[in-house]
Parts: sequence; structure tokens; C-alpha cells
Amino acid sequence: MEYHCQRLPLTQTGAFSDLFLDYMSEKPELQNFYSEFPKIENFKKLIDAKSFSKNKREVLVSSLKKQYEGINKLPNIDLLNEENTFTVTTGHQLNIFSGPLYIPFKIITIINLTQELKKANPDYNFVPIYWMATEDHDLEEIQFTRAFSNKVFWDTPQTGAVGRMNTNGLPELANTLGKSADIFRKAYQENDTLAGAVRAYMHELFGEYGLITLDADDRDLKAVFSEVIKSDILENKAYDLVNGQTESLEKLGYKTQISAREINFFYLEEGLRERIVKEDERYKVLNTEIEFSKDEILKLIDTEPERFSPNVVLRPLYEEVILPNLAYIGGPSEVPYWLQLKPVFDFYKESFPALIPRNFGLLMDDKLKGICQKLTIDSEEIFKPLHVLEKEWIEKNSQNEVGLSVELKQLEALYDSLLQKAGTIDPTLQRTTEAFQTKSVNLLERLEKKLRRAEKRQHTDSMNQLAKAKELAFPGGGLQERKENIIPFLEKRSDLISVLIEAFDPLDFRFNLINI
Repeated sequence: MEYHCQRLPLTQTGAFSDLFLDYMSEKPELQNFYSEFPKIENFKKLIDAKSFSKNKREVLVSSLKKQYEGINKLPNIDLLNEENTFTVTTGHQLNIFSGPLYIPFKIITIINLTQELKKANPDYNFVPIYWMATEDHDLEEIQFTRAFSNKVFWDTPQTGAVGRMNTNGLPELANTLGKSADIFRKAYQENDTLAGAVRAYMHELFGEYGLITLDADDRDLKAVFSEVIKSDILENKAYDLVNGQTESLEKLGYKTQISAREINFFYLEEGLRERIVKEDERYKVLNTEIEFSKDEILKLIDTEPERFSPNVVLRPLYEEVILPNLAYIGGPSEVPYWLQLKPVFDFYKESFPALIPRNFGLLMDDKLKGICQKLTIDSEEIFKPLHVLEKEWIEKNSQNEVGLSVELKQLEALYDSLLQKAGTIDPTLQRTTEAFQTKSVNLLERLEKKLRRAEKRQHTDSMNQLAKAKELAFPGGGLQERKENIIPFLEKRSDLISVLIEAFDPLDFRFNLINI
């Protein structure tokens, strides 16, 4: 299994927010916003703090077995019945064909972390859980992906929770993506819903590593959460708690990700997911005629809890209530918004998990590596802006001296002399001299730019190759992992999953450049 992995500090990439980077550097001002920092030695504290009843385990196992009906070679779901078994979780929306690369990266991070935890804590079991955000209703966010430099778009008129949508049209799209899309085509053909298809292809890709895929759009699991549903709808506790925490973060100078509402639940049924609001002592479902009295909505929570879908504020709490979870693995936007939520966990007496960034990576194939080698630029240099790369390449490779730094220093010395002379003759002429100096410097800098442009024209092919390398590494100007799908890379390397599992270290918080 040949590959090479180089790791860079996250700060060197220029791709992450201050709040995220300060959390990762354990800035003291942020320590009250989370529980335990993700170090292997801290997980025993998290184990000791996590309370999870036998009844909850039985409900969880029962629900998962129903969800996995019809799938061959089941993961060891029964392991979750053991009181010494804990989970490590990540989650995401149900993007088609697994979405951008960072979603498989998330899965690999939780798989590797469970293995590291088992080595450090052999008396306990650790299960990687992929939480499918099946209840999300923002179809626009998940109905396209990018593969082979093209946008792949799923055109469907369906509405409501995406996990309940049928897969019509997706097998045909898979047929356009080559042999490496066979796993996805099979999943879409054999499953009626998007949730079922995602579970199927995640099992094909990662099942051998113990991954369990969970759909929390489940009546029995929602019943476990029913007291929180009632509390939020009637008492609106999360609203003040989250807003207070948000204000504290913003006072430290940080931008925050999410906002709490007075009621943080949607009403959910086939083809519909709309917010619940309170108006004149009635609970109404926006954009519908549906409404309830207090007694009616409480009865509905008891009898049909599956109709209540938490938003981004309470979905993390729902996760921790129904799972024996120790850590949540998220992206550079997710980890910061969890920092807004700790008071909610404290209020409901639920332990707060370790917040761990997923592994970050750039997959360098032969084409990208070839360009870098031809132009003799190091892999990490690809993170620099294109204009900086071009300037540095010209300075390193041109036979002509295009920079005017020497001349600018000579000009500065000349005007120092002129300023002294002008001041001796007439002090009022100093401002005029300074104005001439500014104009002269500007003229030289403009000349330098023209010299650089002229020199770039002498190296058009190399400049085009630099631009090509930047586009391969940052398609559309964004990180490759946030844009490109895994299918083209599986086409180039069928053992890609095992390569990434070996290359990524779940507790090494650096950016991985992987030559595949």
C-alpha cells in the first residue's frame, strides 16, 4: 500500500476560523465552553461521566436492528447492549453519492478514534456511529455533488425530510459516473428511500470497520427524548441558555454559527417539515393550517413523538440522550457551534462530549503531483494564493531581475538626502518633497508590476500549469475536500479507503497532504 502523507499546521492553510483555531490551541478563555479537551488520557473521565441506562441501550439496539433489516453481514449491534460499550459519533446531511470528500473523512476519523480508544482502554468497547441527518429538509444543499470536474445534479420535486425521499433518478445518475459508482447505483436501486440507500452504501464502504449508521427519525428513539421535547416547547429553556453562551463568545470577539429560537422543534410528517411557533396560547405549524392547544400538543408528544424534529440547537442534545456517546467529530463549522451549547447540556444534566475536528486532507494524484514536480514547488506551497505562487516562481526561475527592491532602496536614500536639503533651505518644502517621493515610489512600483507581467508572458506555460495546480487542489477556489466527490479518486485507486484509514491519525490535528 504505497502512499506518502505530509502534515501541515492548520494555521498554515489559511482555511479556518479564529474560534476553531483558538479552541484547537486550548486557549484558556475558551475552557469553560466545553468539558474535556480531546486527548487520549481524558477519555477515562468522559467514560466515568457518561450515564446511560440499560433501557436506553435496549431501545437503541432494537431500533438499529429494525433499520438494518435486509443488510448482509451486520455490524455488531448487540455490542451496544453491553454497559462497557460507548460510541464515537459524527453526522451529516444525506448528500448524494456521499457528498464532498470531507464526509468520508469524518467516517474514517471516528473509525480510527474507536481503534485508538480500544488500545488505550482495553476493558471498554467503542463503536463508530454515523448519524444520518435524515430529518433535514434543505434539499438544495444535498442534491448535487462534483465529480470528474462536473456538477452532478439530482433533479427531484420532493419536499420534506430528505431521508424519507425516494431515490428515483439516482441510479441513472450513477450510470454516468463510471465503475466506481457501482456501490452507489446498487444502493439507490435496492432501497426505496434516501436514508436506506445511504445506510447501504456506507455499510459497503465502511461496514468491515464496524461502522453503524443511525437514522434518528425513529418513533422509539424520539420517545426517549420526549421530556426534552415537552420542556423546550413549553418552557423555551434553550433559547436563553444558548443566547447567553453566544453573547459570551461574541464578547471575546468571535463570530458564532447558530441562533436559538424560543421553540427549537419542527413538525414532521410526509412531505413536510415546518417550524412550530406559539401564537396566542396556540401552537402553530408555520405555512400550514395545523395548530394545537397546550393539551393537544402534549398528548401528541406522548403518542406520536416522531412528529417532532429538533433543529440544530437541540439535535446535538438528542444525539447524546439516545447514545452512550463520548465524542462528537465535526468540521470547522460544527465544532465552534457546539461551543454555544454546553449550558443546554448542563441544564438537562447530560454529559457534554469531547469535541474533535475531523481529519482534514488534500488528495494529491499523479496529475497534481506531476505539475508540482515539473515546476519544482513543494506540496505545502500550493496553499499560497496564486499571485504569490506566480511571483515566487518567477523570482526563483527567471534569468532576468524583475524586482526593483534595490532601486526602491536607492530612491529612499536619495529622498532622505533631498528632504535634508529642502529642510535646510526652506522647511515648508519638506511636504512637497515627501509628495514627490510618494509619487516616485508609486511610479517604480507600477513599473515593477509591468516588468513582472512581461516576464510572466515569457513563461506562459508555467503560469498556466500553476493555475491548473491551484484549480486541482482548490476547485472553484475552495478546499478540494469541500468540493470534490470520492468517486473519481476511487476510480484512480480502488484501495483508497484503506489508504486513508492508515494515513489519518484521529488525534493529530494537522492538515494531511496525501500522495495517492
